[in-house]
Amino acid sequence: MTLHKEGRSIVALFLVVLLIINLLVYYFISPNSYLTYTLGVMSLLIFLFVVRFFRKPSRVLITDDNTIYAPADGTVMVIEKTNEDEYFKDKRIQVSIFMSVWNVHINWFPISGIIKYFKYHPGKFLVARLPKSSIENERTSVVLEDKNNRQILMRQIAGIIARRIICYAKKEKEVNQNSEIGFIRFGSRVDLFLPLDSKIHVKLGQKTTGTQTVVATF
Repeated sequence: MTLHKEGRSIVALFLVVLLIINLLVYYFISPNSYLTYTLGVMSLLIFLFVVRFFRKPSRVLITDDNTIYAPADGTVMVIEKTNEDEYFKDKRIQVSIFMSVWNVHINWFPISGIIKYFKYHPGKFLVARLPKSSIENERTSVVLEDKNNRQILMRQIAGIIARRIICYAKKEKEVNQNSEIGFIRFGSRVDLFLPLDSKIHVKLGQKTTGTQTVVATF
């Protein structure tokens, strides 16, 4: 496991700030006070949490033209037919994965193909589990088209704690399945909008592992 590039500056900042606070308390209050020890332990736990949040796991990547892999680690919270009104403007199967602060927050492309559409939407920071967060929260929408002209829409959605979505997608760019699409900081969700004839392989409440769990097949 390594540290993701999006977290290096943040981890360094936390380290410097926590060290300064602890040194100030040590020298100006008391090196042996209860406050000094408590602050030291709390600082260590905070630092370890931040490091863990920005972890980049090492995984064996598998590719398959007919398979739609999980774009994120998390829990399946929605599987339903719904109207997708932003791009397709028709009915699709929506599969949503909720990422808690304990999950890896890297996002991956679920299929290989060409990026036919990309749009960033500013918005609110509602709890990501709420259905309306899919259309009201800050988010990015990416449409991928594979070599067989099959299209899916992937949406990165910020949550109540997540305050920044990082997306590497660019229109007309060719991407590989299970390569990184981006990163969402501190709690969020990812929606997939799939063709109606897709065969779904996950269940509500199921834990997913990005790049590894088969969400659906064309």
